Amino acid sequence: MATANQRDQDERPEPGAGGPPTDLYTFAVRLRRMNGEINRLVQGFAGDHGLHATDIQALAAIMDAEEPMTPGGLRRHLGLTSGAVTACVDRLERAGHIRRVRESTDRRVVHLRYEPDARAAARSYFRPLAGATEAARARFDEQELAVVVRFLEALNEELAAVRPDGG
Repeated sequence: MATANQRDQDERPEPGAGGPPTDLYTFAVRLRRMNGEINRLVQGFAGDHGLHATDIQALAAIMDAEEPMTPGGLRRHLGLTSGAVTACVDRLERAGHIRRVRESTDRRVVHLRYEPDARAAARSYFRPLAGATEAARARFDEQELAVVVRFLEALNEELAAVRPDGG
């Protein structure tokens, strides 16, 4: 009977002569490794700040949103229930990372704002990640980087369409 390591070896393609392989297995391994490394850093930040991993995902969604994020938008983005989002927003607000703001003429609309001091703390904590990213970027020319960005955009579009049931 083959061990898991032997099965992995069997699924690996033979290396080609023209550089690193670009098959699905190679991408999967590299993406899992990158995800693991980023998760390691995120878990450290979450632990240092008394937060959950979901809270960090929420902070990233608030920070990256093109328009002001609302609790409903955050619920849809994270795929959580209203109650779970409320608990998440409550934790983030208590920890000083965000604040709820009513900026609209419709006082029922609540926007979630990332607090500047919390943003500075995150920026400081994740500075090594930014440095590693910049060091990796420096190994490629602008054309190569444009292809990487296009690939990441396409992958994110594809992943956004995947449902938890595999559909």
